[in-house]
Amino acid sequence: MSDRFKGILDAITRVRGVRGAMIVVWQDGLIVSDSLMEGVRGNAVAALTSSVTKYAESVMLASGIGRLQFLHLQASNGVLLVVATGSETLVVAIAEPSVNVGLVRLELIRAAEAVK
Repeated sequence: MSDRFKGILDAITRVRGVRGAMIVVWQDGLIVSDSLMEGVRGNAVAALTSSVTKYAESVMLASGIGRLQFLHLQASNGVLLVVATGSETLVVAIAEPSVNVGLVRLELIRAAEAVK
């Protein structure tokens, strides 16, 4: 991982309850950089996040409400949070259900600005 991205991802993973963070290419789901805890299947998460985010973006555009800015998916054992950088990448966080979503969102937005 490059030093540039290490600092960006470290800020996200320092939030209590975050199990990992990644920078992902939006169109093909490839990982640019990651910081993941043991057991997180980064490649699978990146590919599926890309796919789900593209679908959500198309729904938002079709409904006339604009481009995707933040995506929050919640499951029984955790959450997936995604912020688009405005270019070709996404910043992704995988976290426990009890995570402070607002704080993670703030860190994801900061990361997205730094990645642009």
